[in-house]
Amino acid sequence: MYQKILQTNESFTRKMLDYQDLDPTSKYFGGIIDPIMGVAMPSHGNTPRVMAAWVAAIVNPDSQFYQNEELIERLRKMSEYMLRYQHQDGTISLGSTNYHSPPDTGFVVVGLSQVYLLLNKQSSDMYDDVCANLKLFLERTVPVLLTGGCHTPNHRWVLTAALSFLNQLFPNEALVSRAEEWLAEGLDYTEDGEWTERSNGIYNAVNNNMLYHAAQNLNRPELLEPVRRNLELMQYLVHPSGEVVTDYSGRQDFGVTSNLANYYFIYRLMAAHDKNPLFAYMADLAAESVTEPGSVDSNAMIGHLLYPDRMNNEGERQSIPNEYVKIINKQFPRSEYLSRVANVGHHLKILHSAPHTAFGSPIVRYRKKDTSATIMTNTPSFFSLRHGKVRLLGTKIATAFSPGIVYFDELKEQNEGYVLSAVMEKGYNSPIPKPFLDELQSIDGNSIPWYLLPHQHREITHLQKHEITVTITPGKDVWKLHIKSDQLEEVFTQITFIFDQEGTFSGEGVKHVRNEQYFLTEGKAAYSVGNHSIEISPGSHDHWLDTLREDEHSAGCKHLSLNLMTPFDRVIEIKLK
Repeated sequence: MYQKILQTNESFTRKMLDYQDLDPTSKYFGGIIDPIMGVAMPSHGNTPRVMAAWVAAIVNPDSQFYQNEELIERLRKMSEYMLRYQHQDGTISLGSTNYHSPPDTGFVVVGLSQVYLLLNKQSSDMYDDVCANLKLFLERTVPVLLTGGCHTPNHRWVLTAALSFLNQLFPNEALVSRAEEWLAEGLDYTEDGEWTERSNGIYNAVNNNMLYHAAQNLNRPELLEPVRRNLELMQYLVHPSGEVVTDYSGRQDFGVTSNLANYYFIYRLMAAHDKNPLFAYMADLAAESVTEPGSVDSNAMIGHLLYPDRMNNEGERQSIPNEYVKIINKQFPRSEYLSRVANVGHHLKILHSAPHTAFGSPIVRYRKKDTSATIMTNTPSFFSLRHGKVRLLGTKIATAFSPGIVYFDELKEQNEGYVLSAVMEKGYNSPIPKPFLDELQSIDGNSIPWYLLPHQHREITHLQKHEITVTITPGKDVWKLHIKSDQLEEVFTQITFIFDQEGTFSGEGVKHVRNEQYFLTEGKAAYSVGNHSIEISPGSHDHWLDTLREDEHSAGCKHLSLNLMTPFDRVIEIKLK
């Protein structure tokens, strides 16, 4: 796998030569012009990312760029760009968002610390100017890391890892103390190894990488336990194609096609650390998907050169299972944790962040060779399936009751299937009692804006409840979705199956609505890709609405909708062919 990583880095190094701004009159001079955005940025996925790749080339005797003087000069210009674009407070800005950002500075610190350590251990003085600039950049970030905060759960471990590297370079007990402050919040993983953000495509790997570095630099081996558990869990979150399950992510990788490439770095490190044959196999699997170096903080070639013993490729391999049923977070006491929210005081309003209340929600992963399915709670889609080349990306139910998409928050095993349930509530607000109104003061002597009224004191009247259950029964050739409502009448409901654009629909009951939306009004619908297809039946068209309020259909996908009116009790069959 080393050769694969080497060739990937070589190809990327050549490619990015054309994107460096070499115009001395340009404000981006020395930086890398992002191929998509058209500007240079100092964030971890942009200019520093290229710096890591180029350094990994010039210090590697196996590279055609080994000690290349032109590339070293380009690196010097790049390091000067980084110093110019470092704000006076020591931060950098992400660019697309997050300005003067401590956590984004932390990502860069973790990456450039490794780049600096690798350059600094070289015997040649060819790299002295670049080393000096990198050291200055890193030293300037110390105040940021000692005082800076975060947005998201994973940012805490980014900052912790960055603090641990700075302490290696500029020993300071205050840096360790600040890292301990973040760690004192407790590591946010379930027993099965799932992180708060449930991000299999991005932030799992970020958490794992960062806590590995923190464990090594701070001599805290216990920090590797959640890393281990997540890496073990990931064997159940890979489709037969190598695609990673992103169908229930709480971050921007939700529904985005992803693979294991950004796990290569941590799987290699942990395979050697634990002498774990499963991790070694997963590292090989991840390497197959690598087409470009990762961001600056997880560059695989830097890892091979800086940690040769830790990244060795020896040892046995244990392949991942291709037949299993795995219930994730089955025992996690999510409802007990949520019951404590009222006593915390923030009422799920976390400034500049999200509460991520789906953390610990149960998930069922099913695989039988080329068929892979996911049953999900607390996410817009409750069911997805891969069968050969057929990709049913998701299944959602929307109603006019709430209105919008139904989020199923309970999952129970029943006989040979799984029951998802959701109880929705909607009521009406009574007048505010007069004693609470007497406390209000008008500015103009007349109006009281709606937003200043003490709405919390209104009593609820005519509270309505509406329950929907879905029983999903797996089968070798036929999956059944038994969808049932309570007896509340005349609630517009729509079930939508979401497919990728590669396939085609057929069937007499399939009616094109607009763009990539279709109705299955009756009978059967087949969705086919190559020699594989799935058949959905029977159709339903109890009302004529294209979409329901507060629901939107995803761009870049094909949608097949069945329209129902409550009460209903239907069994939908999905046949694999």
